[in-house]
Amino acid sequence: MRTLFIAILVTIGLANISLFVGVSDVSLASLLSSSPDDRPMQVLLISRIPRTLAILLAGASMAIAGLVMQMIVRNRFVEPSTAGTTEAASLGFLVVTIFAPGWPLMAKMLVSAVFALGGTALFLRVLRAVPLRDVLLVPLVGIMLGGVIGSITAFFAYRMGLNGSLLAWSMGDFSGVLRGRYELLWLGLVCCVIAYIAADRFTVVGMGSDFTTNLGLNHQQVMVLGLVIVSIVSAVVLVSVGAIPFLGLIIPNIVSLTVGDNMRRTVPWVAVGGAAFVMICDIIGRLVRFPYEIPISVVVGVVGSVIFLYLLLRTRRHAS
Repeated sequence: MRTLFIAILVTIGLANISLFVGVSDVSLASLLSSSPDDRPMQVLLISRIPRTLAILLAGASMAIAGLVMQMIVRNRFVEPSTAGTTEAASLGFLVVTIFAPGWPLMAKMLVSAVFALGGTALFLRVLRAVPLRDVLLVPLVGIMLGGVIGSITAFFAYRMGLNGSLLAWSMGDFSGVLRGRYELLWLGLVCCVIAYIAADRFTVVGMGSDFTTNLGLNHQQVMVLGLVIVSIVSAVVLVSVGAIPFLGLIIPNIVSLTVGDNMRRTVPWVAVGGAAFVMICDIIGRLVRFPYEIPISVVVGVVGSVIFLYLLLRTRRHAS
C-alpha cells in the first residue's frame, strides 16, 4: 500500500509538470501576476487542466480495459488494439458519421461502443473456431481480424471522402483536448470502478468456465460485463482523443510481473501505471520537437512495440 501511495504521488507530480509544458507561457509567476481573464489563466483552465485530466483518464481506463480483456480471454497478449476492438469502434464511428453526422457525441460514442462490442464478440467466436496450439496465435488472430475490419473502414472512408477523419481517429493525440471536449472520458473512470468492484469475478473467470461454474458464478454474465467495459472504454477514448495502441497490453503485463495476477490487487496498480505511462509519453512528445508535438499514439506505439517484442521473446525463452 505504501508503494502504491508513492506511485500515486509520482503520477500527481507528473500531472503538475504537464500543466506547465507547452508553447504558451504558463508558469507560476505568470499565473500569480495575471488576472483570471488574462491569457495564462485562460490557457490553464481551458487547455492545460482538461488535457492533463484527459491523459490521466484515458491512460487509466485503457490500461484497465486491457487487463479485463486479458482476464476474460485468458491470454496475456490481448488488448483492444490486438483484438479488433479498436478497429471495430472506428468502423462504428465512421458509420454514424456517414449516416447521422448531426448526432451528439454521446450518441456517436454509443454506436461506436456497440460496434466495438460486436468486433470483440466476433474475435472470441473466431478463437473458438480456430485450434490454438500456441498462446501467441491469439493476438495474431486478433491483429489479422483488426486488419480486415480496418481495411473495410478505410475503403468506405475513401469512398466517402473521410480519410482525414479516419486518420484523426486512428492517431491518438491530446493536443486538441479543450474544456467541453473531453468529459466523456469520465465514463472510462466509471468503468474502472466497476472493474474494481467485479475484480474477484474476473479473476475467477480467468481460471476457466468450468471452475467459474463450480464456484456458483454465471460465466456468461461475467464475460458480457467484461466485454461491455472494454467496448465502452475503447469507444470513449477513440471519440475523445483517438486510438492509443499497446497501452492495455504492456501495463497489465508489467504489473503482473511485479504484483501478481490477483485482479483485486492489480487494478489500482494498472490504473496508476497506465495514467503515469501515458503522462510520461505525452510530456516526451511535447518536448522532443518543441514547439511542435509528436502524437501520443506514435510515442506509445514505439515504446509499446519494443516492450511487446520483449514480452514475446521472454515468453519464448521461458517456454523453451
